Amino acid sequence: MVILVSRTGRQLQRYNTKGRRLVVGCIPYRFRSGSRGQDDVNGEVEVLVITSQKGQGMLFPKGGWELDESVEEAARRESLEEAGVLGSIECELGRWSYRSKSHDMICEGCMFPLLVTQQLDQWPEKNVRQRLWVTVEDAREVCQHWWMKEALDILVERLSAPRTQNPASENQIGLRSINN
Repeated sequence: MVILVSRTGRQLQRYNTKGRRLVVGCIPYRFRSGSRGQDDVNGEVEVLVITSQKGQGMLFPKGGWELDESVEEAARRESLEEAGVLGSIECELGRWSYRSKSHDMICEGCMFPLLVTQQLDQWPEKNVRQRLWVTVEDAREVCQHWWMKEALDILVERLSAPRTQNPASENQIGLRSINN
């Protein structure tokens, strides 16, 4: 059973020791039907982008990490609430510091890949967001956040790498900073 109501409010919101809001998100992806090779990840992989709540631009699902959930649970919740997809969370892509335009504060964002296994017809934010499967190239063009584009590049690099690579080494990605 899927809950069709989004969490609201900031009562359970996590903040780091510097008072920065902790945000977590996913890059939902799938392989085009019948493809699973490594030759051209850009042409074989599709990613799911969503509109912002105000409808001004596209991005990947993301939101606040709350006290009563793990970072992976928060990533899954955001993908369900905002994009209506379920799937397998994979190793973290990285962490970024960025300035939130809507709240005029610095946030720390963490992104994960989500290999989509199910796309729902009904989801909590269906009435306020649109979702669209696009190529990696198109996602780079329409995504409004530089740090999400960097996470996408890391995902593409990871999917293009030989499958014998040590997954533990992929987790050694440090915090990236805002450029301003």
